[in-house]
Amino acid sequence: MAIFFTIFFSLYTLINAYIFIRGWQSLSIYPHARFFYTIIFVIAASSYIISKTFTKHLPDLIYSGLVWIGSFWFMFLFYFFLAILLIDIIRLLNHFIHFLPNALYRNPERTRFYIASAVVFITLIFSIYGYFNRLNIKVKDLEINLNANSSKEYRIVFFSDLHISVVNNHSFLKNVVDKINSLNPDLILIGGDLIDERAFKLRELKLADELKNLKSKFGVYSITGNHEYINQADSTTKFLGELGIKFIRDEVILIDNSFYVIGREDFSKNNFTGIKRKSLEELVNGIEKDKPKILLDHQPLNLNEAVENSIDLQLSGHTHHGQIAPANLITNKVYELSWGYKKKGKTHFYVSSGIGTWGPPIKIGNDAELILIKFNF
Repeated sequence: MAIFFTIFFSLYTLINAYIFIRGWQSLSIYPHARFFYTIIFVIAASSYIISKTFTKHLPDLIYSGLVWIGSFWFMFLFYFFLAILLIDIIRLLNHFIHFLPNALYRNPERTRFYIASAVVFITLIFSIYGYFNRLNIKVKDLEINLNANSSKEYRIVFFSDLHISVVNNHSFLKNVVDKINSLNPDLILIGGDLIDERAFKLRELKLADELKNLKSKFGVYSITGNHEYINQADSTTKFLGELGIKFIRDEVILIDNSFYVIGREDFSKNNFTGIKRKSLEELVNGIEKDKPKILLDHQPLNLNEAVENSIDLQLSGHTHHGQIAPANLITNKVYELSWGYKKKGKTHFYVSSGIGTWGPPIKIGNDAELILIKFNF
């Protein structure tokens, strides 16, 4: 993990430096504004890192403020980087082809300022849209019929990537819980990344307490995601267990003596602990073959493994479908299924774009979603 964080911080520093320099250049027409620009930029760029580095030592109000600022900055950083990169590519092409109007070069300082202002304005519009889109939780219906003459039906609510934090906080969580309960589920399944804070901070700020109000006939089950491991999986799962969330960690449980739910540890377990998770073949070995099997696996990797082990339905998350377009172009390339439904062989798959967000509380190009599954067999 040391290598991962070294690469992350190196890239983060380089991208911030690139944007800072280009922003500094755009203010050449107003040199006195550069002092305030520098202060604002440094605060925005360092807020999230400071908040997570000194979590235990910061007053709650300052901690929350830094997380909010830093979270939004990730979104601005992403779009600023794309915009500046695109502008620099166009300038480079124009150096050889000369297709831009000469008027842009008559007063280059003013041109740079106007273009920078337009980029900031457009990014602000995107952020406002994305913020409210994230609050608009949509319920998606998914009907899974395992045979033509189904005699049993279960209402299962599935969601993933809630990322409970000071950003996805009490009011957001209450809205989620109320929506879930209104669907009258027989079973609630969670696809990992339930939290985005350490257990002591969740307890201290009572951020996850609303989970105690989730209601379903056969319980609430979750698996670990990579963010459970980032925030110390054993302590967070123990704390969430006190709130009624039952974690299935490389385990198989039988629901109503009718179907199995298989919960896999997250793929990142080996990176954090040095211990590999169990194979799917190990988990299904010995269970009754005539009973349906639902697999919870946070990261939708190697879908063929579920097909080969006769899984009826696999539910995953993790991808967020990029969370902020056009990052979905990347997740579409990385994952066979980045978002939505797919069937391979006899196995049904659903990958959720997540109900919550990591980093910026913004969703562009995907939905905040709850999946209501009518599971028939």
